[in-house]
Amino acid sequence: MAGPGPALMGDMSKSLLIVESPTKAKTLQKYLGSDFVVRSSKGHIRDLPKNELGVDLKHDFEPTYVTILGKAKVIQELKKAAAGIRDIYLGPDPDREGEAIAWHIAEALGENHRFHRVLLMELTPKGIREALAHPVPLNRPRYESQQARRILDRLVGYQISPLLWKKVKTGLSAGRVQSVALRLVVDRERAIAAFVPEEYWSLTACLAAAQPPAFEARLVQYQGKEVKIGSAAQVDEILEALEGVAFRVSKVGRKSQRRHPAPPFITSSLQMEANRKLRFPPKRTMQVAQRLYEGVELGDEGPVGLITYMRTDSTRVAADAVEEARKFIGETFGAPYLPKSPPRYKSPKGAQEAHEAIRPTSVLRRPEAVKAFLSKDELALYELIWRRFVASQMAPAVYQVTTVEVAAGDYLFRASASVLEFPGFTLLYQETPETPEQEPEAKLPPVTVGEVLELKDVNPQRHFTKPPPRFTEASLIRELEVQGIGRPSTYATILSNLQDRNYVLKEKSGLRPTRLGMVVSDLLVQNFPDIMDTTFTARMESDLDRIAEAQLSWRQLLRDFYGPFSRQLERAKEAMPAVKRVPTGLSCPTCGAELVVRWGKNGEFVGCSAYPACTFTANFTVDSRGQIVLLPPEAAGAFPCPQEGCGGTLVRRRSRRGTFYGCNRYPDCRFLLNKEPVPQPCPECDFPWMVKKGRKLVCPREACGYSESQVAEAVNE
Repeated sequence: MAGPGPALMGDMSKSLLIVESPTKAKTLQKYLGSDFVVRSSKGHIRDLPKNELGVDLKHDFEPTYVTILGKAKVIQELKKAAAGIRDIYLGPDPDREGEAIAWHIAEALGENHRFHRVLLMELTPKGIREALAHPVPLNRPRYESQQARRILDRLVGYQISPLLWKKVKTGLSAGRVQSVALRLVVDRERAIAAFVPEEYWSLTACLAAAQPPAFEARLVQYQGKEVKIGSAAQVDEILEALEGVAFRVSKVGRKSQRRHPAPPFITSSLQMEANRKLRFPPKRTMQVAQRLYEGVELGDEGPVGLITYMRTDSTRVAADAVEEARKFIGETFGAPYLPKSPPRYKSPKGAQEAHEAIRPTSVLRRPEAVKAFLSKDELALYELIWRRFVASQMAPAVYQVTTVEVAAGDYLFRASASVLEFPGFTLLYQETPETPEQEPEAKLPPVTVGEVLELKDVNPQRHFTKPPPRFTEASLIRELEVQGIGRPSTYATILSNLQDRNYVLKEKSGLRPTRLGMVVSDLLVQNFPDIMDTTFTARMESDLDRIAEAQLSWRQLLRDFYGPFSRQLERAKEAMPAVKRVPTGLSCPTCGAELVVRWGKNGEFVGCSAYPACTFTANFTVDSRGQIVLLPPEAAGAFPCPQEGCGGTLVRRRSRRGTFYGCNRYPDCRFLLNKEPVPQPCPECDFPWMVKKGRKLVCPREACGYSESQVAEAVNE
């Protein structure tokens, strides 16, 4: 599809537009045609150095930026493209990271150009036209806010991490926000382990009126006060008191209840809902959303941006997008589904209202119309965004709620039911609740006040209070958002880092801290109380926002932070204890010494404290009380031990050096194998399995020594 050319750009002379993404550049070039040269920086071109602090502590935190490895060629290409061009438009993403990229590009190209910042909220002809027609100056406060965040994170990460390498394990990391998120997970796990269940009972009466159906009513009050039943003895007392008592309808209430749609997505709600509905980790959600924003090839249309910018905390929607959605709703679903005026949604405190919510660039591009051009993940996320946005502009759902109260002596029972009268927005979309909803109650029969009901049965049930649930990725994002820790654009990275560092494991959908994660969190809480304090971290986020609004100096923020932090750092170098292993309280089944938790390159495992004299190791899990439970060794496909006359079987084990295979008759048989066994007989000696060694299969019997040049196809599969 040819670019719009002058019709789109008016009288603007040929200029250079630089964005950060090659895909974005391709989409823009299609629309701009020959009026613009569009180039990509391929992300950041400059950053703090990787192998040193890069912050001059003696000169007021002056950062040292270096060209990122491999970006010197990109800079030369940008300079070549900029030669002879006066006006250069900088269009990296419209957030703080994008602002930093724009500043570094401008610094690299020099002062012989006029730089214009363009904020591309959506890659559509209209969105591009508006952005280029209304460029803004480079935003120094926003850039300095990003720079302050980068320096803060560098000061924390590059000075605490080496301490953890020395005291715990090489390769660990600490992060200003990451470590606070870890503390939330650890604190929740300890709350679960410390939880003591309390017994309570519920009492439900099965009642029949003059007309069917029979229904259940729950005991809620005694003599006008809430009923709390804590024991079977109390249940017996109540049942005895109810004997022979008439169950009479004391109140019937009916009301209409409206349920309003959820607002269109912002970054955090998109990550949470994609996690609940699609089981996408936050990192995956943002990667897919980035592709949808930057442009997807739609056949003859070429690359098209399908959604607006996906890093936003604003629920604002442009007036023309609202109008398009309202027209679509009226034509597709009918007038009853269109509210009289567009719904208005409140953005979170401090939201950047210059941004819009995440929405389709056009509701007329229905998911089924673009299905053929999208991957499975792209289609799933686009449909989620499309449905959520259209539903947000629809009429509320209406329910008829009926409540029946039944008096039985001094006791009051209550039953309620709701019937959907008008589906409204639920025709298109329903938000997934954070916790599963209870099963809907049965339909209530028509009853009148004073009517005596027949008692069919009384059902007492024993319950126990439950511990708080483990965080899921979605609920942890919610907690970070509520506490004001980090920013929506950082949540995906935070959660990925916690899992990549083996601080947190995902079990089913819950996040469980590893023993390593708990050790690291405890050490940081003890030695860096400010860094690990949620209130302190939230206040720091607020101060970074103030820098972006030109209300606070970035250097002053760093001065205020670094004084107390540097003193804590010096104390920690001396006071932080070394924790290379964690006692378990369990005895080694081989030698009787205490078992300890160790950390290897493949994760954590239990090993004997008498190592190397005793080499016992085992994998483990953690029960609901936080206690370590050893797992039985995994059979390695029932491979027989190749040791002559042994008769044992190989089992998979783990050590600090990784996975190995050993005989289950250890210590009587000390055969060890560091290569993966393969269930394929040796063609030379008929031994029932061989060993995978690079691209070869080798017989484990030294007497044979057979070697195949290529791994069999079945093995590769």
